[in-house]
Amino acid sequence: MSRIHEALKKAQMERGGATRVEDAPPSMRHADVTEAPVAGPSAASSSGWQEGRRTGPIPIDVLDQHCKRPTWTPDPKIAGLMSASSSGMGTEELRTLRSRLYQIRDRQQPNLRKILVTSALPGDGKTFLTTSLGLMMARQHGRKVLLVDADLRRPQLHATLGAPIAPGLTDYLSGSADALDIVQRGVGSDLYFIPAGKTVPNPAELITGGLLGELIDRLAFNFDWVLLDSPPAVPLHDASNLADMCDGVLLVVRAAATPFDIAQKARAELQEKNVLGVILNQVDGAAGDHAYYYNYYTSEPADPQGTS
Repeated sequence: MSRIHEALKKAQMERGGATRVEDAPPSMRHADVTEAPVAGPSAASSSGWQEGRRTGPIPIDVLDQHCKRPTWTPDPKIAGLMSASSSGMGTEELRTLRSRLYQIRDRQQPNLRKILVTSALPGDGKTFLTTSLGLMMARQHGRKVLLVDADLRRPQLHATLGAPIAPGLTDYLSGSADALDIVQRGVGSDLYFIPAGKTVPNPAELITGGLLGELIDRLAFNFDWVLLDSPPAVPLHDASNLADMCDGVLLVVRAAATPFDIAQKARAELQEKNVLGVILNQVDGAAGDHAYYYNYYTSEPADPQGTS
């Protein structure tokens, strides 16, 4: 806990001069490209599948056959990540974060797959991080990634991707759309996306109704990673409820902007959850939205080789 406390304190004190996270060791850099998921996607048989079913796993071939493939027009800040040859600002930090998540799964938490990304306050950069990390993960050959916009109050993930907002989660959870109606897939990529859907007056009730967790479980076995973008952890309770549906949580705080007491409250809200790490966003404000400093902390004992 003390190391996480230090990370939150640093978010308030940082005033520029970005500090790069240490380069991953050669073994990790190699694993970054070649690591195999502990529990990779399963090509379940579609035999007997019927459209309109709201229970049971959805086979990947059925999903691919029915999911929409709209042309996305992503935010220019992340558009470069759509290319496997991209080497712009932030890509090395994203690769490091991606590798460390694989490392956690390989060494400590073999069932880690569904990750909630939340923040202390609006504007801390959680949606930008969710999108960028999802694109970076899907760039690896054969890796399938599902992004879910679970921020039903102020959804932004569709805007960052340049994708349609509906039909989406609210349509499914309210019974007006089937699961196959709400999944999109990027043209020529292994990145899949479920948008938030139409605005509703009762987002908290939809989140806690039970159907959302079931939907994520029905889809998750097809993917290497499932990333959920959630509302900020303060002052809403949505993030805590969504964390119960996931295997781990990433908490984003913005350096020199997120008040220390608010960051502490966000961490307290997630006290009983599996917080994988705290991410300091935009440490060097002069470098713009691409500047990230990924500070990784875990409650597990330190790796004896010093690579965690």
